[in-house]
Amino acid sequence: MNVGTAHSEVNPNTRVMNSRGMWLSYILSIGLLHLILLSIPFASVPVVWTLTNLIHNLCMYLLLHTVKGTPFQTPDQGKARLLTHWEQMDYGVQFTASRKFLTVTPIVLYLLTSFYTKYDRVHFVVNTVSLLTVLIPKLPQLHGVRIFGINKY
Repeated sequence: MNVGTAHSEVNPNTRVMNSRGMWLSYILSIGLLHLILLSIPFASVPVVWTLTNLIHNLCMYLLLHTVKGTPFQTPDQGKARLLTHWEQMDYGVQFTASRKFLTVTPIVLYLLTSFYTKYDRVHFVVNTVSLLTVLIPKLPQLHGVRIFGINKY
């Protein structure tokens, strides 16, 4: 008997964003981050919105597009260890509901940030670069491609 392998998925990493309540938890965690940053006494509202956007995008870039492998032991003969979480999601099928949600969320956060910073030039440039850093790796054309190296296959 294998301990810890009671799930029916070959790779549970593929379905984690489809699990019950995950989207709500994700949105609530962004709101909690924003409230924590608002509690900093010397930070203005535009700075807090920019920090919320930057921290969110940095965490999403690291978790979805940098870290490879899976925390679970999978019977896929090591295929998952070469893929990022974004590439593993929904078994690599493009344009699923989870992928659309994770693509639209940074855009909505960017629009909110731009509105609350009143399109200040410095905030606008920083937030735009941050948004592009998160959106470009999500393009289907970049599935399996390393920017600073050769193809991993």
